[in-house]
Amino acid sequence: MNNDQLNSIFDQQASTYDQQWVKLAAFREGLHILVGSLFRELPNNARVLCVGAGTGAEIHYLAERFPGWSFTAVEPSAGMLDVCRQRAQAHGFANRCSFHQGYLDSLPITEPFDAATCLLVSQFILDQRERVGFFSTIARRLVPGGTLVSSDLSTDVNSDHYPSLLGVWLRTMAAADVPVEGIERMREAYRRDVAVLPATEVEAILVSGGFESPIQFYQAGLIRAWYSRRASPTRVA
Repeated sequence: MNNDQLNSIFDQQASTYDQQWVKLAAFREGLHILVGSLFRELPNNARVLCVGAGTGAEIHYLAERFPGWSFTAVEPSAGMLDVCRQRAQAHGFANRCSFHQGYLDSLPITEPFDAATCLLVSQFILDQRERVGFFSTIARRLVPGGTLVSSDLSTDVNSDHYPSLLGVWLRTMAAADVPVEGIERMREAYRRDVAVLPATEVEAILVSGGFESPIQFYQAGLIRAWYSRRASPTRVA
């Protein structure tokens, strides 16, 4: 699946995306609580880069808890970014946000960010060198020592336990009212269109992309999340 196809899917889902996954909101909320704790030491006027911001759920959570922060939402799907903008306007923090439709490499150069989020995004980059380059681009946008929180679907798909774990995960998706045909599309997508890698490989990609050794701080089913800091500039690719 190429980027245009992926963006088209997200455009179609944008208006109902949050409602579709409301029964699984506990996954997202648990992650957001921990992200808030990780970012609590940032400056009162921190600038946060949100790569693949989607409908803006993490921006909403952080904006309400840290009223002095500003956010840059980068999202290639016009539909998802429109929902993100509407959310910010409805909840009164749009004046602290900038919205960029496109990818990080087309975002105008600004002062470096204090922190970045990248939640369930890099898994769609199938080529490992491109995935490393993606994280390198994020690293270059951060202040030295700036914090990245990233999450992706991650497990060893070649292990003996993967079929059982995948079955549990898909039954969880079904409990969120995903129809049978949707579950089968999801199973096929994990095989063909999503780079589901073991945690050690994701961590190695982050290091190759210019970050210090990442620390896993969250797991829910197939979702894992890490925090890591930008390494010294000499190590950023």
